[in-house]
Amino acid sequence: MTESERDPKHVLAQLAEQKVSLELGTLELCFITLLALKSEQLHLSAFGEEQLADAFEQVCLALEPETENVKAKATHALRRLREQRLLTRVDGAGVRRAGEYALTRLATGIVDFYVHSEPLTRESLTLLTRTLMLSLTEILGAAREAKEPDEWQQRVIAPLRITVSDLVRGIEARQRGLDLEQEDFQRRISQLLSADWFGSLEQCQELLESTASTLRELNEVLLRGSHELQALLQDLLSAVTHEGASADTDQERAVLHVIEQVDRIGAWGSSRQQSWTEYYEYVHRYLQDVVRFDPARALTERLKKLLLGPEGRSYSLTLAHAPALAVLREVKPVENPPPVRRPKRDVDVEPEERPALPDPEQLLADQVQALLAEGVTELSEITQRMTEGLPDNERFVAAGRIAKVLTRVARPLLRAERPWVLVDQNLAIEQWLLPEKRSV
Repeated sequence: MTESERDPKHVLAQLAEQKVSLELGTLELCFITLLALKSEQLHLSAFGEEQLADAFEQVCLALEPETENVKAKATHALRRLREQRLLTRVDGAGVRRAGEYALTRLATGIVDFYVHSEPLTRESLTLLTRTLMLSLTEILGAAREAKEPDEWQQRVIAPLRITVSDLVRGIEARQRGLDLEQEDFQRRISQLLSADWFGSLEQCQELLESTASTLRELNEVLLRGSHELQALLQDLLSAVTHEGASADTDQERAVLHVIEQVDRIGAWGSSRQQSWTEYYEYVHRYLQDVVRFDPARALTERLKKLLLGPEGRSYSLTLAHAPALAVLREVKPVENPPPVRRPKRDVDVEPEERPALPDPEQLLADQVQALLAEGVTELSEITQRMTEGLPDNERFVAAGRIAKVLTRVARPLLRAERPWVLVDQNLAIEQWLLPEKRSV
């Protein structure tokens, strides 16, 4: 997939153009689940129309025994599943005979989510990490030996995009399964506390400890594995770059994509460890401060009755009056400051005539023309003579004004290069040459 195809705007535009939608009822979901299970048990790669009809009838008998016109309903369901890209026809006979159908990757993904969701464990993570490191080690050796473009494609780029990416996706899929399991744990803790206030205390603590231990072990494996994987990937990136690959080549893009995936796996471990630690501390404080403090739930029930009882009594917080502090000295009131007044001035004043001030731009132009008349042909000399004696902060501004005026009163000679010269130790300008005996 190219960079433009991975652009979110491009992907969203394609989905909107295709008008993608997904609507599945319980009956249809159970139907594709039954097909997936039959495919695994009977080792079937496709289903005939009779097999599909029989499977749909089994689902209807199990969920809706009173359903009538099962065949018509099956035909309608098959059409909807094909429109939503959950079933696809795999034979090439067209309409000449009954077709064969197979579940798409979208359908198997839905079934896996509900039926085959596998959470991440220490054993599975260790196995996947070791397999990933072995694959990267082989790819690193191939990258150091590859010379021809075909070798790079077959032994480096293809394994990175297929084998390594599939292993990384396997880890990420199990991470999502573990996220669902953590959510189930939190729901079970809430249900246990609601069902048995004090009796479920030990079960809640066991769930918390087991989950915290699992996440701690996984985080240790992820930290160690991510470090080793990143070292291998950096060596692979160096090997790719050493062979003359640039930032635009397929080799480097494939390596950088895997590096981003490994970084995402490591970030997941740190994020989940922090989130579960906060939840762990929160539940422990709740068990200690609320559940153990009121094991019979008497205080909680009494407070509910008082707040929600028929008496409708209202409660408020009242602050007792506190006496003022004794002051042992006389308090002098602060005097009001005098009002702010503006002195009056006479607005009826005759205008005063003042001589007009000379134009600074014209004065500057006169000075430049005088130096040109003397035969000065270099901008640096003109700038040095006109800014001599000025402070450093004013000389920089004056140099710009001099150059601006010079372009108006004279035409500098065109040169391929204009060197930079020092006017003095603190000022350097681009050198302009002027024609000799320029009329001003």
